[in-house]
Amino acid sequence: MAGVSAPRPGIAERLSQMIQLPTVSAELEERGAEPFEAFVALIAEQYPLVHETLALERHTDFGLLFRWAGSGPGDPLVLMAHYDVVPVDEDDDWTHPPFAGVIADGLVHGRGALDDKGPLIVVIEAVENLLADGFVPARDVYLSFGGDEETYGSAAQEIARVFRERGIVPWLVVDEGGAVVDAPLPFVPGRAAMIGVGEKGVMTLRLTARGDGGHASAPPALTAVRRIARAVDRLGPGTFRPRASAAIGRMLSQLAAQTPGPARHLLRLLGAVPLVTGRVFAALGGEPAALVRTTVAPTMQSGGTAANVLPSSASATVNLRIALGETTQQTVLRVRRRIADPLVTVTVVEASEPSPESPTDNEQFALLAEALAVSHPGVAPVPYVMMAATDSRHLHRFAPAVYRFAPLDMSNAQRASIHGVDENVEIAALERGERFHRALLERLG
Repeated sequence: MAGVSAPRPGIAERLSQMIQLPTVSAELEERGAEPFEAFVALIAEQYPLVHETLALERHTDFGLLFRWAGSGPGDPLVLMAHYDVVPVDEDDDWTHPPFAGVIADGLVHGRGALDDKGPLIVVIEAVENLLADGFVPARDVYLSFGGDEETYGSAAQEIARVFRERGIVPWLVVDEGGAVVDAPLPFVPGRAAMIGVGEKGVMTLRLTARGDGGHASAPPALTAVRRIARAVDRLGPGTFRPRASAAIGRMLSQLAAQTPGPARHLLRLLGAVPLVTGRVFAALGGEPAALVRTTVAPTMQSGGTAANVLPSSASATVNLRIALGETTQQTVLRVRRRIADPLVTVTVVEASEPSPESPTDNEQFALLAEALAVSHPGVAPVPYVMMAATDSRHLHRFAPAVYRFAPLDMSNAQRASIHGVDENVEIAALERGERFHRALLERLG
């Protein structure tokens, strides 16, 4: 019929359009900035009320900061997400092309569906819908979207600097992180909304050794390559002692409340005895072990130019995630002591300290629980320690309440697909995520 506009596409179609833009920050030189600028133009088209009503500032080339003026005083709410994604390995076999944004079987498929365009879209979708209803938040709301989070870029860092320069102290910050999961621990049944109340620090070290070069037919006892290999081997899982932070104790106490049978008593015991908790989780390995200690992951090695030539130098790159309560300085000293080789040089490439822990007995955490009760009835909020790095680490130094939670349902397979193969998100999960943020904003007063 003439004069009738086409219906606005659904959230799945809008996310599909976002995924089709390959905003791979690690491949900026090869792809150029066009996909990033196209993303900015796309959300302006998809969310006209957000762009008409909220003030937008660009910080660096990739930081988008929207301000939604509230009706009253008070420190603001900051909702964070990022629109860049990690690269795709060409050798990986995806069921659907990673940048096609295929919608099938109730899912949206593609790189960024969960990390982090899915969590981003449920934020901006909620704001657009509330604007359409004429809603005004009780206090200022900022939407902080970064385009270089995956490369530890400067967008969020610059936005944090601007906040401090303007004297803005966020009342509540919510960024990516935990999710609504099944069986949060191997022996804990049921569903839980895992909310990151702290974030491990990040450190990248380069180990370098020099040795006598020459022909491989007469090698010395300890070549540069063997020296580096020995150093890497000494940095095993037991390099750092396990220690359970207060957040882990809170997590166990909360999970005990929803766990039947003997496991409930075990969780309560572990929550009350941090020393035992650290040892038990370390023995479990995997994610439980990473929750209670600094992890060491050698990620790259190099040295040599030919199969029959001894290189005069060799190196390895090691990525560490530093446990809450430790420092970057302590971490470097521990690594040097474990390597115990003065001929191996340890260089800090980059480092950021672990975050402080945000409380769970405050108004902000209670607000998250209220919103969760609307979007995911019967699912309890459970604090935990975030093991990966987020843009919110630039705010947690001066903001009193920073939480890392994407209100999306994620199965174990979906969580494994983040930075992996066949990343996807349920359309129903997106709809519940939008409902969470809408409830959060409506109850902000």
